[in-house]
Amino acid sequence: MKRLAAFAVALLLPVFALAQSWPVYETTYVNDYANLVEEGAESRITSALKALREETGIEATVLTIHTRWGYESTGSLESFATGLFNHWGIGNAETNDGILVLVVSEDREMRVELGSGYGTAFNREAQDIIDRVFLPEFRADNYSQGIEDGTAAVIERIARVHYAGGEPTPSSGGGGFAGAIFGAFFALIAGASLFGRRIADRFRRCPECGQRGIHTMRKVIDRATRTSTGRGEKTTDCPHCGYHAVTGYTISRVRRSSSSGGSFGGGSSSGGGASGRW
Repeated sequence: MKRLAAFAVALLLPVFALAQSWPVYETTYVNDYANLVEEGAESRITSALKALREETGIEATVLTIHTRWGYESTGSLESFATGLFNHWGIGNAETNDGILVLVVSEDREMRVELGSGYGTAFNREAQDIIDRVFLPEFRADNYSQGIEDGTAAVIERIARVHYAGGEPTPSSGGGGFAGAIFGAFFALIAGASLFGRRIADRFRRCPECGQRGIHTMRKVIDRATRTSTGRGEKTTDCPHCGYHAVTGYTISRVRRSSSSGGSFGGGSSSGGGASGRW
């Protein structure tokens, strides 16, 4: 009987261990464990996330899983995403500007979790992106397209706006046909960011006059090394009103190449962000 009990415990121990664990990341960019993202799209998303990190120091990552069942039991999707975010330590430990895009396919739910450095206005922006970009594609079973367009929108409308010290533009909140056109418009803008900042600049507004079509240029001042961060300068010019600004940014330290894709910077979230279900 004792041997039988010991055998049963041995069988159950891995299950208990799994129930107390979190998903493990293989890369800090895209972990598509639910196999939702096409190969070409994954490459483009990874390139966009790498560019974001190199230019701004902001760590954003995408995770897809089939279900939350079997992982750390935290109740709601929101508490699960926050717990996972903090377990991984997404983002810079000082600025807490990391971003997690989480898609749970079988549970038909998703969340954009934001680091504690983002203001509440970015929660509303995350909700708008989920409602207008992610979910329409998910409901049509176009998961790869939705994740690609949605992640691009998160990069442009949340990460880069926050990095520049700005606030999200208030949404009209309109529905129906006009809302669909509005959402498609922003999805198009977001998708353009994957192919270069010059295209995206055509749609960015000047912080002085509000006109679209600013010009941005980035220059590395001090290159990052494995032991120290680097410095860069971003120059913004508006051809409409003559606005000119030069802002500095930090370049993350160079990490050793590895199959795991490096590690996160120790950032944390206090539960900011938005969720969606389809």
